[in-house]
Amino acid sequence: MAYTTREAPYAIESDAPDEVEGSDGVGSLDVTLIVPVQSEDAEIDEVVEALGAELDREGRSWEIIFVFDGSAGPALKKASALRERGYRIKTILFKNSFGESICLSAAFERAVGRYIVTSPQYVQVDPLELSPMLAALDEGADFVTPWRHPRVDPLLNRIQSAAFNWVIRQIIRMEFHDVNCYFRAIRREVLEDVAVYGDMYRFLPVIAFRQGYQVVEVRVRHLKEWGKAGWFGLGVYMRRALDVFAVMFLTKFTLMPLRFFGPVGALFATAGFGITAYLAIERMFYEQGLANRPLLLGGMMLIVLGVQIIGFGLVGEIIIFSQARNLKEYRIERIYE
Repeated sequence: MAYTTREAPYAIESDAPDEVEGSDGVGSLDVTLIVPVQSEDAEIDEVVEALGAELDREGRSWEIIFVFDGSAGPALKKASALRERGYRIKTILFKNSFGESICLSAAFERAVGRYIVTSPQYVQVDPLELSPMLAALDEGADFVTPWRHPRVDPLLNRIQSAAFNWVIRQIIRMEFHDVNCYFRAIRREVLEDVAVYGDMYRFLPVIAFRQGYQVVEVRVRHLKEWGKAGWFGLGVYMRRALDVFAVMFLTKFTLMPLRFFGPVGALFATAGFGITAYLAIERMFYEQGLANRPLLLGGMMLIVLGVQIIGFGLVGEIIIFSQARNLKEYRIERIYE
């Protein structure tokens, strides 16, 4: 396809051209591209040439870090060949697959660019879209998340993605249309502040927004999409549901855990009290025996469970109170005196 131009348990290989002055210092380059490689079919050449050509056209200095997430083969040879041709490339090799979050964290520790651009292992978005995304960072945005529109993947995938993003919008009350797209432009300070773990890389725009950073969505031209088409299996949907639940908790109840655990515990405890009260009334006024009544055991268990859940919230509040001086849930943009 032609494009128009307008290592923990890993090993590290790197090569930096001698003419790059101050190449070891953080912020010595404009952009660091981070690309997790999870397949031997990764389009290493296309990613470097397409995105690199656009950055060169913009006059920005750049490097690229490939993180081989338990996969190497021909893709690693391609990266080595590109390095020999003079491209500023670093490669990180994981012995096993750890996922995109670990890839991003490992690469960020060795990135020197002021801006971080994350990309899939293929050219997912028109390279021309890199220019407006970086321009948004130049204008003051902290995080630029793309909106692939129109989408070119199968209809069922588009429906599932739209439903997923609709749920996220209801939780955070902000109009993000495509939070699970990996092609992003990020100011370095954001990744220094925001912890990335598990599958949380999907929700980086949400977490950054919650931390007080300015998150901008830019509509981009979608070229192609890798991955499975259709239904993904029950396990995948359960993990996504748990991820959404985790994001809801992190964005709304991190500093107020009792506001989450309190109502849930009160609901269980109230149900338990209602059941036991009903049985007590039957015993006192209608002379119904309580022996061999499983409902009594169920009511008592609900009361105990409710009290325990409320206790979890109280313990969380104690932890938050004791660590309040070390917690920062806001970001000051500017101070005038």
